[in-house]
Amino acid sequence: MYQLEESIYFYFLLVIPVLIIGFISLNSWKKRIQKQHISIHLFKDLSPQASQFKPKLKLVLLLIVFMFLSIALVNPKIGTQLKTVKREGVDIVFAIDVSKSMLAEDIAPNRLEKAKRLVSQTINELNSDRVGIIAYAASALPILPITTDYSTARMFLQSLNSDMLSSQGTAIIEAVKLAKDYYDDENQTNRVLCILSDGEDHEFENQDIPSIVQDMGITIFTIGLGSLKGAPIPIKSNGVIESYKKNSEGDVVITKLVPELLQEIALSSNGIYISGGNTEEVVNEVIEKLKEMDKKEFESKQYVAYKDQFQWFLGFALFFLCLELFVFEKKTFWIEKLNLFNEKNV
Repeated sequence: MYQLEESIYFYFLLVIPVLIIGFISLNSWKKRIQKQHISIHLFKDLSPQASQFKPKLKLVLLLIVFMFLSIALVNPKIGTQLKTVKREGVDIVFAIDVSKSMLAEDIAPNRLEKAKRLVSQTINELNSDRVGIIAYAASALPILPITTDYSTARMFLQSLNSDMLSSQGTAIIEAVKLAKDYYDDENQTNRVLCILSDGEDHEFENQDIPSIVQDMGITIFTIGLGSLKGAPIPIKSNGVIESYKKNSEGDVVITKLVPELLQEIALSSNGIYISGGNTEEVVNEVIEKLKEMDKKEFESKQYVAYKDQFQWFLGFALFFLCLELFVFEKKTFWIEKLNLFNEKNV
């Protein structure tokens, strides 16, 4: 296992094509000037020690120096020991509503972006807890399984959008059912599902919410996004609003926050309902509730004791730099006798 400490220094490799282009341009200019003032045969007679090969050799050595120097600046590290690390935490799955109603802008910048910001800020405050992500509209889609890799979680989180599910609607119960498959231990008491939605589910009236939720044994936090007054759903092109979504009768659709379903789900699972207006307050309340829960111990394998490897590449860079300095552009007589560079035929 390896790590790259400062990968930005790979841009230093761009010096290599610049040197090559500069070398070719300089040689072309020299030959053009020589042709204007002196013939090739006369130049060879006047400069018998000029080597045609060594300038190219010096360039190659210099390019190797820059290559190794760039890698040394990046400072690759190699993990020398694999250890099994025990952690304690809570398994929390975020179920994010990605239906079209989440594009309403009654909460800045819109409901979906607000949900992503809330999840991102919550992940930033976690310590050793494991996280997972689900996206849902009329159906639920697993996005990220349970993991402790928070950077990957944030990357998948930013990829969520309202076009990722073709079937539109808001089937919250589908997300709840899918979340059950995320947890690897049905007996653990710290399974948490955090639902972020505007609560507009038109299919929940005929469902027995308390029995469905209680049978799963999952504590559910629900976060309501939007306003009771509601807002239209914008239709944008290149970031500019062209129109608003309309119903079959041609009237503009107004989508509103419907907290009743979210409150019922949270109450049925001994969880909490939180209004999603203030990011800091929401994150603080979620984190405080997680701290109050029992922690599960789980194991994860990690590479530890990473060792710097830059010194090897720096050493190679210095070696080739010294070699380049001791290579002169004129011919070396004892090497010329061996004709290693085939200069007698040049």
